Amino acid sequence: MLLFFTLGLLIHFVFFASIFDIYFTSPLVHGMTPQFTPLPPPARRLVLFVADGLRADALYELDENGNSRAPFIRNIIMHEGSWGISHTRVPTESRPGHVALIAGFYEDVSAVAKGWKENPVEFDSLFNESKYTWSWGSPDILPMFAKGIDTNGHAHRPSSRDYKHNIKKVDDGVKEIVSMFNHFYGNDGKTTFIFTSDHGMTDWGSHGAGHPSETLTPLVTWGAGIKYPQRVSAQQFDDAFLKEWRLENWKRLDVNQADIAPLMTSLIGVPFPLNSVGILPVDYLNNTDLFKAESMFTNAVQILEQFKVKMTQKKEVTLPFLFTPFKLLSDSKQFNILRKARSYIKHRKFDEVVSLCKELIHLALKGLSYYHTYDRFFLGVNVVIGFVGWISYASLLIIKSHSNLIKGVSKEVKKPSHLLPCSFVAIGILVAFFLLIQACPWTYYVYGLLPLPIWYAVLREFQVIQDLVVSVLTYPLSHFVGYLLAFTLGIEVLVLSFFYRYMLTAGLTAFAAWPFLTRLWTRAKMTSLSWTFFSLLLAVFPLMPVVGRKPDISLVMGAGLLVLLLSLCVVTSLMKRKDSFIKEELLVHLLQVLSTVLSMYVVYSTQSSLLRKQGLPLMNQIISWATLASSLVVPLLSSPVLFQRLFSILLSLMSTYLLLSTGYEALFPLVLSCLMFVWINIEQETLQQSGVCCKQKLTSIQFSYNTDITQFRQLYLDDIRRAFFLVFFLVTAFFGTGNIASINSFDLASVYCFLTVFSPFMMGALMMWKILIPFVLVMCAFEAVQLTTQLSSKSLFLIVLVISDIMALHFFFLVKDYGSWLDIGTSISHYVIVMSMTIFLVFLNGLAQLLTTKKLRLCGKPKSHFM
Repeated sequence: MLLFFTLGLLIHFVFFASIFDIYFTSPLVHGMTPQFTPLPPPARRLVLFVADGLRADALYELDENGNSRAPFIRNIIMHEGSWGISHTRVPTESRPGHVALIAGFYEDVSAVAKGWKENPVEFDSLFNESKYTWSWGSPDILPMFAKGIDTNGHAHRPSSRDYKHNIKKVDDGVKEIVSMFNHFYGNDGKTTFIFTSDHGMTDWGSHGAGHPSETLTPLVTWGAGIKYPQRVSAQQFDDAFLKEWRLENWKRLDVNQADIAPLMTSLIGVPFPLNSVGILPVDYLNNTDLFKAESMFTNAVQILEQFKVKMTQKKEVTLPFLFTPFKLLSDSKQFNILRKARSYIKHRKFDEVVSLCKELIHLALKGLSYYHTYDRFFLGVNVVIGFVGWISYASLLIIKSHSNLIKGVSKEVKKPSHLLPCSFVAIGILVAFFLLIQACPWTYYVYGLLPLPIWYAVLREFQVIQDLVVSVLTYPLSHFVGYLLAFTLGIEVLVLSFFYRYMLTAGLTAFAAWPFLTRLWTRAKMTSLSWTFFSLLLAVFPLMPVVGRKPDISLVMGAGLLVLLLSLCVVTSLMKRKDSFIKEELLVHLLQVLSTVLSMYVVYSTQSSLLRKQGLPLMNQIISWATLASSLVVPLLSSPVLFQRLFSILLSLMSTYLLLSTGYEALFPLVLSCLMFVWINIEQETLQQSGVCCKQKLTSIQFSYNTDITQFRQLYLDDIRRAFFLVFFLVTAFFGTGNIASINSFDLASVYCFLTVFSPFMMGALMMWKILIPFVLVMCAFEAVQLTTQLSSKSLFLIVLVISDIMALHFFFLVKDYGSWLDIGTSISHYVIVMSMTIFLVFLNGLAQLLTTKKLRLCGKPKSHFM
């Protein structure tokens, strides 16, 4: 099993790494010839202001008194320059925004591996092409940008007085710098000024995704080479901003963020950045039509150069008979467009030149994308073949070693033939030779050759496959199709729940109806009704808004009171059983009740203190950390009797969870645990109904570290449902109260009982523990299910492996290399989550075993407990 686990880990690592070769390779190319406009530029110098995190509406709108928050920039719009909205691309983060502004291309998706903090491939920029560049700003971002707006937006939200007041400070700073430049250069009229932002910000103070508040940023330009304000009577836009901002009479010129780089390039006469994909916004230029046409032509040639280099690179490493060129932009078409554009310039048809160059740019960009994704299909097919092979092998291993499905069907084992291994070796040599003559990277050999040993292992089990087919054919067709459809539907619901949380509600509603579709309802009415009630109650949580958007401490207090009420009921019932309830157990429960009361007090008093802006009280901080530290130790002091130990774990973890809660999510672990308690009961009823084992009283079962292996049974068809329930409850723990695949789903207010000073690693660790608590509760409950149903964790591991790998295959096709930082990151996170599910399960299983089976005593020697 250890060898299988090690090989499985290696194979899954290759499958995971493959997405970076398939989806996240850099689109940037090198070796292009620099292109510049052959006419004198209008400006000798350019000043770029980038206000970090400034939304367009925050700058342009008037305050409640009808005054501008940025009077200097407002005056520029009305009397000196041109203005508009710069549409940023996602990810709406600082570094990607600055890359678009100074280099003219949108974020290199391969930078996802570096957390968008640096580019793994060198690129050209406006700064490289200029003679001198002076920049001030953040250490990790070269260009200058005004610090303060973004920080205030994160801390106080964009609607706050602090954020809006900061805009006035930035406006004053811009005014001062402009005055300084004009005075220093003697008002020579050769300076161009550009004011913009790297990204906007949502109303709740985050950015990274594609909401209009994040992607709409201001652009104000004035000085040398820039058009003066143009008065207009009417303008047509899809939004109503002009009227809101009272700028309907001043012409608005919108651009894409990457278009600002070629604009700056043409204004100061330096070569266009080699990797730029921006299109020159000629409407901003105050120059001759010839200058505009020549600049646009240079822009088109510069982007066409990238297309040519990309095509040449791909052609050189592909066999001639396999190479398929981009048909929309052949060599002859390129030549014809360029010749026609030169002819138009010669005949002074400048408008035609501009439109023709835009057409060429559009085709070149499509061609760049075509060659960038040229190998994607080949690599994808290889990974899919490997995936399917691995899932098949794991399934055969379950059937062969852990089930009775083919027992009695097997025939006499034949002597292995040498034909199979020889065939696979021959195929491997052919694949390696094919990749070698195309000079492919070493990773291509891994993806191409890995499926061969996997499928060899599958086909070696031909006898098992043959027996399985015979066994399935004896099974009623309607039953087989029914089970297959139910399994497929279950997998699809799990996959969809990663994108649409309400799918968890649909699944839990189906769970609620399950006892009524079986004979459970007739055997255990109370248990069935409890299962239905708590399933429907848990189904409410995925319909609630993402945690953190609307904090509500009263719900946290309510959850604490429910925990106390439940504790009172349990302690009272245990005190009646004087024979088994000793003083030490009572002390442990009272200690946990006290911890819950203290947690409620800390949450309430911390909230009140922060509202009064008095900070986090030291005593509250000490209590919070002490509660967290004791949450994994106190349960070990409780009785190893099944329900007593599980309840003790719930009380300890709930104390910590209350401290980390800001709203309705405080109720989530409580409802989840109630459903888990019912699950333990209902699974025992199910097993007894099927006649697999005799029912044992749950009150007499104890967790034992040394489990008797002989008690484990072979797998039955119903065990697939148990494994599916486990996976479903784990996914519900993931997405029940938000999207844990994205850090944007969390509110820093969750950790304010522990610390208020910004510490990303400590805050991240606390949030991670908050995420893990529902998982630990599920796994502890499943430890009890395994114990009561005599299910081997080894066989369970294999079933969960198959389920998670089928889900991973879905997510492999759903990985995105476009869209927002949030979309790209989330698609990778989904893939990683399901790929890591089995490894994660091993870790959680170990933690659950520790919490359920270990016993500490306040004094004396530890007792041994047996089932």
